[in-house]
This record gives sequence, structure tokens and C-alpha cells, in this order.
Amino acid sequence: MSHPDCRLNLRPLGTPRGVSSVVGPHGVGASPGDKKAKSKSVRGKKKSIFETYMSKEDVSEGLKRGTLIQGVLRINPKKFHEAFIPSPDGDRDIFIDGVVARNRALNGDLVVVKLLPEEQWKVIKPESNDKETEGTDELDLPEELCGSHLPQQSVKGYNDSPDVIIEAQFDDSDSEDGHGNTQNVLVDGVQKLSVCVHDKGKEDADAPVTKDESTSMSQDTRVLSEKSLQRSAKVVYILDKKHSRAATGFLKLLADKNSELFRKYALFSPSDHRVPRIYVPLKDCPQDFVTRPKDYANTLFICRIVDWKEDSNFALGHLAKSLGQAGEIEPETEGILTEYGVDFSDFSSEVLDCLPQGLPWTIPPEEFGKRRDLRKDCIFTIDPSTARDLDDALSCKPLADGNFEVGVHIADVSYFVPEGSPLDKVAAERATSVYLVQKVVPMLPRLLCEELCSLHPMTDKLTFSVIWTLTPEGKILGEWFGRTIIRSCTKLSYEHAQSMIESPTKKIPEKELPPISPEHTSEEVHQAVLNLHGIAKELRKQRFVDGALRLDQLKLAFTLDHETGLPQGCHIYEYRDSNKLVEEFMLLANMAVAHKTYRAFPERALLRRHPPPQTKMLNDLMEFCDQMGLPMDFSSAGALNESLTKTFGDDKYSLARKEVLTNMCSRPMQMALYFCSGTLRDQAQFRHYALNVPLYTHFTSPIRRFADVLVHRLLAATLGYRELPDLEPDALQKQADHCNDRRMASKRVQELSTGLFFAILVKESGPLESEAMVLGVLNQAFDVLVLRYGVQKRVYCNALPLQSHHFQRVGRKPELTLVWEPEDLEQEPAQQVVTIFSLVEVVLRAETSALKYSAILKRPGPEGLPGPRDEEEA
Repeated sequence: MSHPDCRLNLRPLGTPRGVSSVVGPHGVGASPGDKKAKSKSVRGKKKSIFETYMSKEDVSEGLKRGTLIQGVLRINPKKFHEAFIPSPDGDRDIFIDGVVARNRALNGDLVVVKLLPEEQWKVIKPESNDKETEGTDELDLPEELCGSHLPQQSVKGYNDSPDVIIEAQFDDSDSEDGHGNTQNVLVDGVQKLSVCVHDKGKEDADAPVTKDESTSMSQDTRVLSEKSLQRSAKVVYILDKKHSRAATGFLKLLADKNSELFRKYALFSPSDHRVPRIYVPLKDCPQDFVTRPKDYANTLFICRIVDWKEDSNFALGHLAKSLGQAGEIEPETEGILTEYGVDFSDFSSEVLDCLPQGLPWTIPPEEFGKRRDLRKDCIFTIDPSTARDLDDALSCKPLADGNFEVGVHIADVSYFVPEGSPLDKVAAERATSVYLVQKVVPMLPRLLCEELCSLHPMTDKLTFSVIWTLTPEGKILGEWFGRTIIRSCTKLSYEHAQSMIESPTKKIPEKELPPISPEHTSEEVHQAVLNLHGIAKELRKQRFVDGALRLDQLKLAFTLDHETGLPQGCHIYEYRDSNKLVEEFMLLANMAVAHKTYRAFPERALLRRHPPPQTKMLNDLMEFCDQMGLPMDFSSAGALNESLTKTFGDDKYSLARKEVLTNMCSRPMQMALYFCSGTLRDQAQFRHYALNVPLYTHFTSPIRRFADVLVHRLLAATLGYRELPDLEPDALQKQADHCNDRRMASKRVQELSTGLFFAILVKESGPLESEAMVLGVLNQAFDVLVLRYGVQKRVYCNALPLQSHHFQRVGRKPELTLVWEPEDLEQEPAQQVVTIFSLVEVVLRAETSALKYSAILKRPGPEGLPGPRDEEEA
């Protein structure tokens, strides 16, 4: 089906969304597997829409020979007919044009593609203004790049304050555009920015998706430079169906009441338009659905795809359950979790039987003989105030020679999780805890997470420790690893630690601090925090001198109403010295453990690598910065970090520009990945780009990450506490891949949860006004970063009361001039020029559904609004 006539933009009005018009006589109406639907023109055989998948043998051979390419499929949430896989050589992504070429693969699937002939490649015109960013807008920043020790905790059970603040990260994509905003995406995002514009008012969600000029083919591709062609391909095989095949959405009756299909099936319309529409048997639907379909118009259902035949536009599915009303927090949350395959079921009795049964549990006497006893030391935790799964504690003992003994003490989770047990299996399957705005889906049963392993103050706990002898400048003089027993003396919040750092000489009143065990004083804890802060500052300074990179993404913190659970307000979470203190020592411990385990088991170490940025996207960004006259150096992580630090002042405008540029620099970044050292031959690939270190792993959060549990077992074997885990490199790599997949899903779920709460906040408390900075300018729209909330939105000219608008390039910079209709006849129309880095005022307002909100520009006052400043002034 690589014939050019199968392109999506030929689809006539009324054809189901995402389906080519060249589908044969029974394309739209044919039953899923309805043998009676025959067409005379094709002599009784239904015409296939999709190609048959290649055989496993041919795929294996093609991948070996290099005639086929494999990669993870990314479908653009704003233009679902566009999909991409990464190019193996780091060059521009490979483009997959339309649903037919995608061949029934879904977002996130590991697919095998075959390149199309060059005359069918995508043409990218350099002067095209409405070119979308490549691939999707979803960012995959590793936590080491943007702050790992951020509070993202459950609040359940805390009734002492009416307003609980929870933190969550907001992805910079229009999350809700990938989550049920068809009309907006199709109509505004594609049609009104495309060459073939329909008459206003005639569009609907099923209107054709016409491509803008940037994707249409030129008559003569030979005259084009290589730069302006993007390799295009079609999917020939799905290696791994990573997508859960579950979707949330709405039920509708089929349009043709007289068809045989109408009596058997309903149509399920997914909220995520990257998933196809699905036929579901009427027997799965509520009993009165056929007679009272309107009663279910706002009911959210979950549907699972069970089959998708070659001759059908729609998949065949099974209606799993009704979730409740769309736009309400719990149904929407359950939908998000299900779509991303998060297991939020209760732990089985078989799993719970693996836990200690006699409660309260105490440490068996024999453990004291096997471990270093640190219970008398001044050890404490620093966590978000709402945290209940405390996996790390710190200590800092001054030595007579002016140096310090600094300890990182991590909950010994592997002690409670026997290898091969049902508990181990469920933890390995879940692979990570999932933090939502309002709750957490734990990796391990709560008894473990919140009681047995959690390092609560004034109780004896089993830990795995790394203890260093450090100079005040952070130079390592000695290092010790081992199993320990600690007794934390207090549970500090980040706010407590911050107040200690900010009052180095003043005693903090007892009432402002949490309880401290009688063996230690608040002064002793205060001094330990100050000493740790001093060393952390030196470690951090040295890390950046050594070439580390940090891209701080804006993160939203919500205030929730205690009664209703609804968001009352939100603010950008501030990452302060207390967060940085904890982060530095966690990084140090993770690096130390990586080196220790890799030296002992060079074939079996579980490490974490971070590949360098994607070459093509980085080159595009370099070109952009060059055009904008920004002195940015992209030659290394450290050079980029220095550029971001030095290029901007600290006035409001400069900080906003830095935020936008940080956002742009995030786009070429790749995901950090767990891997087994024995499966990767080239040691140069072990490196962690953002941290700029040769070896790194995760050791410090075993309560919430299964990778850390595996690393604990390896470290225990390294130290002779146990046998080496019975995992060959390939099996360990398989587990690493699964941890990567679940981590990615968890990140998406967290972003969608934040998006849900923010959309509800806009609906409940909006419209919200904020200053925004322009990120990109198109023919008839522009993208903004809303500074107060860290969200990105597209503002469409046709949603504004304009007399006219005009796009042009000034030099190589795009510029959009808006001419506003005057509010009364005596006024002159106000002109407003929008270019990249303009500061504008935007209003975020809710639309018809609780999950849809849009941005419009605030009308400028008589004096107009500031445009971009001159470079000298900035």
C-alpha cells in the first residue's frame, strides 16, 4: 500500500477519521469479519486496506541486511496522521505518513519499517512556516537532567491541614490535545493552518485532514537538496505491541441504522485520537444503550482492542467497563492508568503472604551480628512534608582532622523481597511506583512501602549504606559500602532543612521543627544539615565545572481542597538548596555503586546510560539560535549548561527567555535507559550525557523503583553477602528494558494526571490570565509558554477579534502582525507584532468539556503590548 494515492489528504468528507478514501467498496461499512459483505467488482473478495505483515524470518533477515529498520513508533498527538520512528544514525526521524502506512501499529509499539522509494519521501520546504516540530511534543527528559528529588507523593491520610500541596510535573506538550481534543486538533491545528481551507463553520471532527505544503510532494524531487527530504517508510511488522491496546472514550450508535452491523455493534470513539475507532459488540454495552444512547453521551468507558483485520478501517474490541462521568477526577484517572497499562489492583493474598506476618515486626537478633550498627549516629531523613515512603537518610559526622564522615543510608528493601517469590514477581512486573497528583500507585504493598522499609524516625531500620570520608570541598578520601542498622532521629521536610540552611547562626525554635529523639539535639541536626549543605555546594560546583548539564523544567504544585479533592490553586514548584543538598548525595551514592558493581561484575552490572541528543534536532536548534543571534555552544553538555547560565541576565524578561530556550534545548534530548553492561560492547555508550560521567546507576530509591532492588542484590553479591543473582546478561537486559518501558509509562501518566488537574483548575477557577513568551510563530497561529504555569499552548488567530493578520519573515525570523478590531468606532485598530521571544498576555479558558482549554491573547490596551526587546537591551 505504498502507492501515493493512498495518502490521507485524499480522503473525502465523512470518511472515518484517519482512514484513506482508497479502501475499496466495503472499506467503511464492512463488518469486522463479515463474510457476507461481497463486492462484485472484486469478485467476492473484500479489498484489503492494510498490507499483510511480513514473516518473522523475512523480518529477521531484513534487519540483518539493513533493508529494514526497527524503532519505537511515535504518533503526533496533534496530527495523528503523522508518525515517526527515530533514525538509527541519529539523523532526522523517519516519517510514516497516514494510518495505512502505519499498518495497525499503535503509539509506543516497537515496529519494523521499510523505506519507501525516494520519490515518495516527505518534502520539507525551508520556507514552510507551519511545519510542526518533529514527531510528538512529548519530552523524555531523564530525572537527572531536571531534578529527581522532587516531591511527588500521596496525600492520603493527612488530615491536619485543610490545603495539601502536591507537586507534579507538567509536560510541555498540549497534553489534552493528545487526550480527546479532536475538533480542536483537526480543525484548528491542521485545517486552518493548511493550504486547503474549508469554509468556516463547516468543519467537524470527521473533516479531512489536509496536509500543509510542508508535507506535499514536489513535481520534481531532483531539484531539491538532500536536506529538504525526509525519509518516509511504511510499517511491515510489529515486533512488540508495547501499547496496552486499551483506550478510554465514548460509545456511539453506528450511523447507518439499516445496516446489518447496526444490529450487532456499537462504535467506540477513543479520547486519544492516535487510537482507531473500535467496533464493540452490543452485548458488551449497557442494556438500554440502543434505546437511550443520549444517556451515555458523557459516560467514559474503557475498551480493549482484540483484533484489527486487514480489510477493516476500525478495530474490533471488547468493552471492559464503564468508568463514570467524563471530566471527573477518579474516572479520568482510572482511564489514564488503564490506557498506560498501570496495574493498580490490590495485591493478591499470595503476594501479601510473603510479608512478615507477626506485627509489629522487629529486627531478628541475628541481623545485628551481620550489620554495622549505626543506631547511635545522628541520622535523619529529608523529604517532602507529605511523604510516607522514606527510602533515604543522611548523616554527617565531623572528624578531628576537619574532614567529615558522610553517610547515605538506603532502605534495605531486598531483605523483604525474596528473589523469585510472588512479591518479587509483582514488583518486577510493576517496576515502579506511579505518582499521580492526588495519590500514588505503589510498586510494593503499603505495609512494606510505608511501614517495614520506610525510614521512620525513632525506630530501628535495616539499611544499605555508602559512607565516605570527605574533605569540606567534597574530595573523597575513603569509601565504605555495607549493610547497616540505623535509627533516624528526625523526619525533616525540605522546608525544615531550607530554614536551617537560611538561618546558619540562629537557633530554630523547637515548635518549628519536627520531634527529635532525646539522644540528639536540634543544634546537632542543624549543624549536620549546614555541613552537608556546604559539601553539597562544593560537589555541585565541581560537577558543573566537570561538564554536567541541568535543564530545569517548570513543575506545577497543586493545592487540593480537602473535602472535594478538586484543585484550588497551583504554583510553580521552587527547587531550593535543600532539594539540591539531597540530590548531590544521591548522585554521589549512585555513581559510587555503579563503579563498585561494574568493577566486580563487568558483564552483569545494571547501569543507567544517557545517550547524547539527537543530531538532526540539535543541528536545527543550533541554526535557530544562530538566526536569533543567541551565543549558544552545543558542543557538549557542559558547554550547553554554561551557555544557558551565561547568556541571560536575571531580570524578568531574561529569565523568561531562558525558560523558553531551556524548553527548546529539552527537545533533542533522549531518554536515559537502564541496561546490562554485558549486552553493550562499546563502553563509550555507557556514558551519562547530562551528568557527564562514565558510569551511573540507580541505588537510592528501592521502595519505588525495581531497578534499584536489582542493584541492591548486585551490590550485596559484590560485598560477599550473597550469591550473584541468577540472571544471565540477556535476562537482566530484558528486565532493564521492562523497567525502561514502565518508567516511560509512569512519566506519561504523571504528566496526564497533572494535565487533568490543570484542566479542571481552568474549568473551576478560570479563566486564568498570565504573561507568556512566544516560542514559535506560524502562518496563522503561534505557540506560547505560559510562564506562571509552565504550560505550552497554541494561540490561533481565528479565535481572536482581529481585522486582519499578516505573516512575513524579517530576515530569517518569522513575524506575525495582528490588527485588532477596535472596541469602539472612534478608536484606531491596535497593531501587535508577534515574534519569537515576544512577551504577551494570554487568557486560558475552559471549553465545552472539563478536559479542554484553550489560550487566547488578551486584547492590548491603547498603548499596545511590548514586542521583543532589542538584543542589546536584553
